[in-house]
Amino acid sequence: MVAVDSSSPTSQSENGQQKTGLLVVGLATAVMTLSLLQTLVVPVLSRIAEQLDADLTAVAWVLTANLLAAAVATPVLGRMGDVYGRRPVMLGILVTVLIGILLALFTSSLPLLILARVLQGTSYGLFPLSMGVLREEVPPQKLTSSMALVSATLGVGGVVGLLATGLLTQGDASYHRPFWFGLVVTLVALVIGFFALPRRAPDGHHTSVDWIGGFILGAGLVLLLLPISQGERWGWGSPLTIGLFVAAVVVLGLWLVIEGRIAQPLASPKLLANRGVAMTNLAGLLVGFGLFGAFLGITDFVETPSQVTGYGFGASVLRASALYLLPGGIAGVIAAPFIGKYVHRVGGGRALATGALFGLIGFAGMALFHDQSWHMIVFGIFTQLAVTFGFATLPALLVQSVSPAETGVANSVNSIMRSVGSAVASALIVSLLTAMADDRTGLPSEGAYVVIFTMGAIAFAIVALIGLFGVRGHRPVPAQEEREEAAVSMAGEFSPVSGLSS
Repeated sequence: MVAVDSSSPTSQSENGQQKTGLLVVGLATAVMTLSLLQTLVVPVLSRIAEQLDADLTAVAWVLTANLLAAAVATPVLGRMGDVYGRRPVMLGILVTVLIGILLALFTSSLPLLILARVLQGTSYGLFPLSMGVLREEVPPQKLTSSMALVSATLGVGGVVGLLATGLLTQGDASYHRPFWFGLVVTLVALVIGFFALPRRAPDGHHTSVDWIGGFILGAGLVLLLLPISQGERWGWGSPLTIGLFVAAVVVLGLWLVIEGRIAQPLASPKLLANRGVAMTNLAGLLVGFGLFGAFLGITDFVETPSQVTGYGFGASVLRASALYLLPGGIAGVIAAPFIGKYVHRVGGGRALATGALFGLIGFAGMALFHDQSWHMIVFGIFTQLAVTFGFATLPALLVQSVSPAETGVANSVNSIMRSVGSAVASALIVSLLTAMADDRTGLPSEGAYVVIFTMGAIAFAIVALIGLFGVRGHRPVPAQEEREEAAVSMAGEFSPVSGLSS
């Protein structure tokens, strides 16, 4: 028998393939925590309110705070990866998420649960950092396939999160139980990441993190979302509500001024003024609103007992997750790989308008027809296809509107807008459901859901107009960049956090 030289080209190639394979598996597991943790709590908000004896308006911050943390943390963590290296930042995120999950598991305090969700919100930074690691470490011939695999796993995580929550909270089980599943996935991701993530020195192009900009942005968004969520309780015309709205405008305006004076800002005001970027960000805001408009509107509607209110289906958490939400998630995962090809064939604007048409049909359909289960299932699938279409298209629109050096920042800002749109939806929908409660039953009236679904339809009608008339890409996109866009689009609604050129 002839001994094989371990240093031979064949042996080195096999070692390289094994390392690449382990790296891709580690990154896929890491980014799965993002979508998993986002969807885990959606079907159980009412149960959290019941088991913590808390007001639903306050409990909504379990979602809102997570999305708010994501809006601020995603660009900041991306820049930290550029400055300090992606390995330590990604491991730090996973440890932070782990602490957040443990806190959620062992607390029965709503303020501490909200804090736990803020910590878990840092997981949104894992996807753009993972895309950066793949570009640095994976051979060119395997880059797009690796990006596609990691992106698709991210989409699958949302589906798994819904199903896990439904299965783990059957009967009167505690809302804590789904977090155990999140804990296991995060621990696996941390262990694989520790061994698989390469040690690489920062490239030196970025030397500072815009901490001031991140802090001011976070403060401005809190000032905006507080009166949206509490306006019904405080009074929409009360000095406190109006004062907070004014303060939000002032603080966010101050953020723009400061960003214009910082050498390496989170977002350049000049970039934000670009018409293509501005229109794409508005679309991201509205599609983000539609994402949680569908999630929360459908979940609360189908879980409402019809024998008490005359509408709804009295669905359990498992039935709401598996029957009403899961089909839309699966449809989005299946459709995502084809969207990149469709964008390449018809252009980003038309693709965005096509997706918006799905959303318009879905939300208008639920507003008009919601007496049968199949109405909510079919129209719910339409809304999730719209979200997948919309968010998978946004990076392509940004790539066409800015220079190659600006695409990373442009995508980071778009991720902020997506998260802000979702956070506004979370706060506003719960506020509407509380404001339009039936005095007889104490539950939201049927009209409240009609308003919510109508708002979703209006949002997607505006998105359609943006796609048709608001965006005009002008920069030719290189073939490799197009392939990367198509790969990232497999993440569906999470694709705008990719940071294409991070």
